Amino acid sequence: MSIAWTPNLSVGVDHIDDQHKIWFEKAHALFEAGKEKRAKEYIKTMLDFLDEYTKKHFKDEEAFMEEIRYPELEAQKKAHASFVEKLAKLKSDYEETGGSILVILNANKMVIDWLTNHITVMDKKIGQYVKNR
Repeated sequence: MSIAWTPNLSVGVDHIDDQHKIWFEKAHALFEAGKEKRAKEYIKTMLDFLDEYTKKHFKDEEAFMEEIRYPELEAQKKAHASFVEKLAKLKSDYEETGGSILVILNANKMVIDWLTNHITVMDKKIGQYVKNR
């Protein structure tokens, strides 16, 4: 299960779109690693990247929303916190299982679901808000 970033996923705010594109690249790399039977080795790198990059992205995105006085900032913060919790659970599962295929599949699904659902449902509203200001 892989997905590529496409223009219809654009939020309309360049720095947010650029960060989202990097997430998609990493999700694609995880999917490819799975197809090539090297996902077990790659998942640790992916989870470490996601942990660091996700926190940076959320911090940047939330700072931007504060700057523009985005009215749905609190809902975004809650969604971000939920993702960070899920990611921590995934990392814990990985460490406990030593990288089982189920953890790898869950990581890929979680990232793709998050990216597509969160961007299309929540983040696109940021772009609309900016456009309508």
